[in-house]
Amino acid sequence: MESPPEGRDSGSGQQMSAVDFARAAAQLACDSHCEDVRLLDLRGLSQICDLIVVASGTSDRQMRSVAAEIEALGQTAGYQRFRVTGDSLDTWIVVDFIDLIVHLFEPGRRQYYDLENLWADAPEIDFQRPSATG
Repeated sequence: MESPPEGRDSGSGQQMSAVDFARAAAQLACDSHCEDVRLLDLRGLSQICDLIVVASGTSDRQMRSVAAEIEALGQTAGYQRFRVTGDSLDTWIVVDFIDLIVHLFEPGRRQYYDLENLWADAPEIDFQRPSATG
C-alpha cells in the first residue's frame, strides 16, 4: 500500500513545531491503544528525518486507523504527509511527514526490525500528558 507524495503544507497557516507535532502524534497513538509508544530524537543522527515515533498495534485494522488519524492530525498541525507505505500484510505501516516518520508495527515485526536498537544513541522524548488527579 503506497500513497503518492503530497509534500509539505505551503499554506499561510501557522505550523506547529516538529517536536510538538511528534509529541501529539505519539500521544494519539497511545490514546488509540497502541502499545510501547516511543518518540526518538534523531536530530544530528540521521539525514532522513529528525524524529520518529515507533508503536505496536494490536491489529492491522487498528494500525490503519491510527495511521489515518495521524495523517489528519498532520494536516491540522500544518504537516501534510509525504507518503504512507505499508507491507503487503499490514504488519508495518509508515507515515512519512519528512521531519517526522511514524512507524506502526505488528509486535513480531517490530521486534524483527528493532528500530529502537538501530537508533540506540537517539534520546527519547517524553510525550505523555500529565495524568489528571483529583
